[in-house]
Amino acid sequence: MSLKDKLSHAAPVVAPGVYDALTASLAESAGFQALYVSGAAIAYTRLGRPDIGLVAMTEVAETIGLIRDRVALPLIVDADNGYGNALNTQRTVRLFERAGATALQLEDQTLPKRCGHLQGKSLISAGEMAGKIKAAVDARHDVSTLVIARTDAVAVEGMDAALDRARLYAEAGADILFVEAPRSSEQLSRIARELGGLRPLLANMVEGGETPIASAAKLGELGFQLVIFPGGIVRALAHTARDYYASLAQHGSNQPFAARMYDFNALNELIGTPEMLALGETYAQHERKEDAA
Repeated sequence: MSLKDKLSHAAPVVAPGVYDALTASLAESAGFQALYVSGAAIAYTRLGRPDIGLVAMTEVAETIGLIRDRVALPLIVDADNGYGNALNTQRTVRLFERAGATALQLEDQTLPKRCGHLQGKSLISAGEMAGKIKAAVDARHDVSTLVIARTDAVAVEGMDAALDRARLYAEAGADILFVEAPRSSEQLSRIARELGGLRPLLANMVEGGETPIASAAKLGELGFQLVIFPGGIVRALAHTARDYYASLAQHGSNQPFAARMYDFNALNELIGTPEMLALGETYAQHERKEDAA
């Protein structure tokens, strides 16, 4: 079933954030229907830096390809602001689509961009962004590849302007609308009420961010069809990693932390080592038969 078909169901699609093949495979095993390749999570893990536009387009494309080689689920990819103007955006769409993206999220921030829940954002004009959305739609190879239009206008121009921008982006061809960082439950409800009949809507849940945290079920009741939790996995892993390193530094051993970690064999089971070794052996047997002949 395509992502577009999944979005037509009554219950919203929940897409957890991932940043590499391991987190993607774990999320797939948990039973999710789609994954969100988070630009913020890539910045946090690959660079150890904040989400302020430091990650390159090629680094994201490489990440998409590695994840796609491991999982079959739809991949919703954070494409920032397309990494430039409309022509840059077209190149981004083509590259990400070839790498395995199912949907691309584009935002209306200037260069360099920053996390939608940080302060001090600035925007390009609504008309320029509409042109970039149109360029993205024209560039995609497969019509099933979805274009998500995100506006960060709530923090910069206010809610009325954000809604106007979203409507304009829908006219330009966006498949999904994403009004970033509403600041209250009332604003979430207004987004759903005023845009819900226009396109499927995306809600972003960021722990400690501007938007009050709500469950996917509650957001579905409001009228959101897609709910992402982009950076939660990094916050969880960073918390665990901090405790792990502190324990190792204190005790000089992993034994006190053993109950909170996989051992060697358990991790190999998790990542499919026995199956891959068995597969390799089938090819080795073929090679031995050829040598014997």
